[in-house]
Amino acid sequence: MAQQIKIKPRLAKGFRDFLPSEMLKRQYVIDTIEGVFQLFGYEPLQTPVLELRDTLFGKYGEDAEQLIYSAQHGRSKSDEVAMRYDLTVPLSRVVAQYENDISFPFRRYQISPVWRGERPQRGRYREFFQCDADIVGVSGMEADAEIISVMNTVYQRLNLPQPIIKINNRKLLTGMGVFSDVIDSQLPDLYRSIDKFDKIGAEGVEKELIERGIPGYAVKRMMDLVQIRDEGNLNLNLLERQIGHIEVANEGIDELRSMAMYLDALGVPQSAYEFDFTMVRGLSYYTGPIFETIIQEPNLGSITGGGRYDNLIGLFRRESLPTVGTSLGIERIIDIMTELDLFPSHVADTVVDILVTVFDDETQIASSRLASQLRKANIRAELYMSDGKFKLGKQFAYADKKGIPLVATLGPDEVANGRVSIKRLSDAKEVDVLQADVVDAVVGLMQIEF
Repeated sequence: MAQQIKIKPRLAKGFRDFLPSEMLKRQYVIDTIEGVFQLFGYEPLQTPVLELRDTLFGKYGEDAEQLIYSAQHGRSKSDEVAMRYDLTVPLSRVVAQYENDISFPFRRYQISPVWRGERPQRGRYREFFQCDADIVGVSGMEADAEIISVMNTVYQRLNLPQPIIKINNRKLLTGMGVFSDVIDSQLPDLYRSIDKFDKIGAEGVEKELIERGIPGYAVKRMMDLVQIRDEGNLNLNLLERQIGHIEVANEGIDELRSMAMYLDALGVPQSAYEFDFTMVRGLSYYTGPIFETIIQEPNLGSITGGGRYDNLIGLFRRESLPTVGTSLGIERIIDIMTELDLFPSHVADTVVDILVTVFDDETQIASSRLASQLRKANIRAELYMSDGKFKLGKQFAYADKKGIPLVATLGPDEVANGRVSIKRLSDAKEVDVLQADVVDAVVGLMQIEF
């Protein structure tokens, strides 16, 4: 008989497994974000992992589209598909495809994995979850302000340390380009270079712009504009004095002022955001306000990004619809919360509240009944399964290793007398109670309510 070849267990680069203790942290973050989305009236949507290639390509820009995973399941061009790069383009397709079934304005959220062929590094993976919330059908800045309020509420609920929401407007960037004599065909190069400001600094951006063929005087004008710094609306005032006479720039300034007014009404403090003209957002479909969030320490890059993309849905239907949204990157949020130990104490390493031990074959039925009794009271009880090996010391060690807080024991004497022994492992406190009172005893030992 041929010897079976053993396969070495390993993962592709940029992909990860999540063991139960890690999944519980992820689920806490996802549940928190989902709760905030629903608090603001956003409703869930799910789309397929694979989209037709034509649906995805031509929407993101040349640099981004090099990272899309493509596939083909048939012989014809119509069979070409690709794995979703984000959740925004699929949303645009859904709105156009099901517009008769959707009530506008349409608030939706989606929490799903996406895939990008990037170089894996800390905080950057090839498979990761996005948590998106979008409003379709509202052109006013009240929608943009609400999206930012959603983001800020998530940060508060997760107790993230001093997140700063950076806000800019693509119309301002276009106006800066016009003022600086950058021709239309060079604007994409302009955006791509300025988008690297945090990585390569002002000198690096200036050098790259010149290498791209933009005249030196135009580069200097542009660099002076994007680096304008002052607090709140004063930043906009400084910019208005220089380029407010340019129509598209003036429109962008008015939009940001309107957004600031709505942010104040929604209770988002000025300390939570800043107008940063070096922030670009690399995707080509943005048309108006754009925003992303950073945390200074640890700095793993932006933890959210988004903005207004009023023309994207128009690629799938006769007329477009104004749309604004955000995407929260839970991978980086989880990395930050893990590094700073921000998870609350109730996010444990296990979902189990109590382990019900089995003393021997004769008591196994009684233990099963006790586990069922606890579950009916909404207490998460695990019944130990041992294949006939009933060493209590091993069962207690099992509970301790998994982080199960309580252990219930029923020996022959307890079964005969209708009693249960319950031990709390953290401090070795132990109680002996009637089986009828076991639920109250468990609740008391856990100091929580069910």
